[in-house]
Amino acid sequence: MHFFRRRRLVIAIVGAGIALIVLAAIGLFGLLRGPAKTSQPEQPVPTASAAAVVPTDQPQPVLETSSPELFARSVAHALFDWDTRQDASLTDWAQVLVDVADAEEAAAVAADVRDYLPGAETWQRLSSYGTRQWLDIESVVVPTAWATALEQAEAGQIPEGASALTVVGTRYRAGTFNTDAMRSERRVSFTVFVVCPGPESCTLLRLSKLDHPLE
Repeated sequence: MHFFRRRRLVIAIVGAGIALIVLAAIGLFGLLRGPAKTSQPEQPVPTASAAAVVPTDQPQPVLETSSPELFARSVAHALFDWDTRQDASLTDWAQVLVDVADAEEAAAVAADVRDYLPGAETWQRLSSYGTRQWLDIESVVVPTAWATALEQAEAGQIPEGASALTVVGTRYRAGTFNTDAMRSERRVSFTVFVVCPGPESCTLLRLSKLDHPLE
């Protein structure tokens, strides 16, 4: 009788251990893929299109240009294209964006950038999976609300040469857990506020909250 009771206890313990392992694996996969909208579940990454936009192995400087659209595209890639497998730290990936911030808004831009990049603890966990991320841009347009903002702004309230560009695209993320390759995708949208004073290179004024773009 005692033998059967002990046998049932051992089976229960083993079963609970297996359940915990399964739950841990599910949790790690969720961490790897990042937050997703409930209305837009993660989808397998299309290998052909994703391969063309995989980020380089080190942070790349934001493009020096007087074109608001080209500058916004470069900022968008700097925000989303990163690779934890490389020697570059989280700070290194963020610094390229702070380097092009408008002088008067540098602190605010740094805070905006932190909202887009993983936190230090999350970065370490993603590094253990060899996670890399990149962005496939679908569109970059001046939002309708920007014209209204310019009309209603008081003199000097908006810097001369300022523009707002809303970026829509798909964020891809890939990594490895044990020997299993894991990939995910998520649609994202946000607005990049820039200042392009004539022939001089643009600077980054601010970023909207992720998925809360100016319409």
